[in-house]
Amino acid sequence: MKLKRIALSLVMFLSLLTAVAPAADKPVTDDYIVDSVRTRLAADTVVKGGGIDVESKDGVVTLKGKVQETRQKDKAAALAKKVHGVKSVVNNITIEKQ
Repeated sequence: MKLKRIALSLVMFLSLLTAVAPAADKPVTDDYIVDSVRTRLAADTVVKGGGIDVESKDGVVTLKGKVQETRQKDKAAALAKKVHGVKSVVNNITIEKQ
């Protein structure tokens, strides 16, 4: 009886695993990437999300806009790189001191 339960649990686990695996291989869309990067930028206290335009083409994210400090520019790129599906980041953000 105990062996049957273990075997049944194993079969259920493997069937769930195979059902989830194809979803992990599904390509991420550029729209998803842009939305995710914008969300991260908006939520970050250093970047503060404002003044940065985000574009994505085949997983290559381009950041454009103006910030006041170098650390904001660097943090924006680092946040973008962490988004699932991002292959690389082109950081065209400029520093505009006030």
